[in-house]
Amino acid sequence: MEGEEALLQQEKTSKKEKKAKKREKRKNPDQSDGEVVIRKEEKKKKKKKEKGKPTVSIAVAGSIIDNAQSLELATLLAGQIARAATIFRIDEVVVFDSKSTSSDDAEVMDFENDEGDEAGAQFLVKILRYLETPQYLRKRLFPMHKNLKYVGLLPPLDAPHHYRKHEWSQFREGVTLDGDRSNGTPVDVGLMKNILVEQILEPGKRVTVAMGTNRDLSPGVLRTVVPSSSPREELGLYWGYRVRYASNLSSVFKNSSFKGGYDRVIGTSEHGQVISSSELILPCFRHLLIVFGGLSGLEESIEEDKNLKGKGTTEVFMSYLNTCPHQGSRTIRTEEAILISLQYFQEPIRRAEAQFLEK
Repeated sequence: MEGEEALLQQEKTSKKEKKAKKREKRKNPDQSDGEVVIRKEEKKKKKKKEKGKPTVSIAVAGSIIDNAQSLELATLLAGQIARAATIFRIDEVVVFDSKSTSSDDAEVMDFENDEGDEAGAQFLVKILRYLETPQYLRKRLFPMHKNLKYVGLLPPLDAPHHYRKHEWSQFREGVTLDGDRSNGTPVDVGLMKNILVEQILEPGKRVTVAMGTNRDLSPGVLRTVVPSSSPREELGLYWGYRVRYASNLSSVFKNSSFKGGYDRVIGTSEHGQVISSSELILPCFRHLLIVFGGLSGLEESIEEDKNLKGKGTTEVFMSYLNTCPHQGSRTIRTEEAILISLQYFQEPIRRAEAQFLEK
C-alpha cells in the first residue's frame, strides 16, 4: 500500500510539472525549456543593472566660498565644482555648512540678510543648482538675483540632459506652465512648441517627461511625467546631479536622501592614509559618499560640529585617504582636490560596481 501511495504522489507531482511547463510554453512558444530559463536570468540581470547601479555622492564644505575675494571669483569657484561633478558623473552634491549649529537644514537654507546676500554654503547650492538646470528652464525657475550676476561667464556643463531645441530625446526636462488644465498640464520642454502631460500639476514645477519616439507636438498627444531616475534606470543615461544642503557635517550623514543612507563613507585629507589607486579595494556599496573639507580640513569640521565633538576621523569615516601624496604645494585647494580625488577613485569605483553587478 505504501508503495502504491508513493507512486500516486510521484504521478501527481509529474503532472503538475508538465502543466507548469505547458503554461510557460504558451507564453514563449518558440523557446525550449533551456531558453526560457536563460531568458529569465537575463531579465533579472538586466533589471539589476538598470535599477541597482550604485550611486556616488560628494560632500563639500560651503566655507570654501568665504575665501573667494569677490563675487566673480566665488562664481568661478562654484562653476569648477559643477564641472567636476558632471565630468565624473556624480549623482549628488551635498554642501555642508561647517559653522551652523541648526538641526533644521531647510530653515538655514532659506536664510538671506536684508541685502539679499547669502552665506557661502547657500551661495554654492544656488550656483550648483542653476548650472545643473538645462538652459531653456533657467529663466522660469530662477528669479533674478544679485548672486547670479556672473553665471554667464561660466562654461556650460553640457550634460546629457541639456538638449538643444532641435534635438529629440526619449526624455526631457521641463517646467509646468499656467494655462487650461482640462486636457492635462502644459509643459515647456525646450522644443518649438509646449507639450501636454496627462498629470494635473501646479505651475512652476520642474519635471522629467517621457517623450517617447512620437515627434508629434500637437496638443492631442499626451506625454507622461516620470521620476527623474527613469533616464538612468531605463537607458543608462547620466542625468545630472541633485544638490542637497546640510546645516553641518553630521547632517550630511543623518539626512541622506537615499533610503538606508550611505553604506560607504570616505573622508579625504592630507593627513589620510596613502594607498595607490590601483591597490585601493572598495567593498561593494549601494551609495558611496566622498567628503571634502573646507579651508582647515575635515578635522576642524568635525570639531565644530556639536554632534561629532570628541570623535576622531576613524569614527566618522570608514576610510580616511590622502589622494594626492607628495604634493609640491603646501596646500591643495578644495576645487583642485575634488578633481584629483574623483580621478583617483575612478578605477576603484568601477571595480566595486562590477563586483556589485555580478552578485
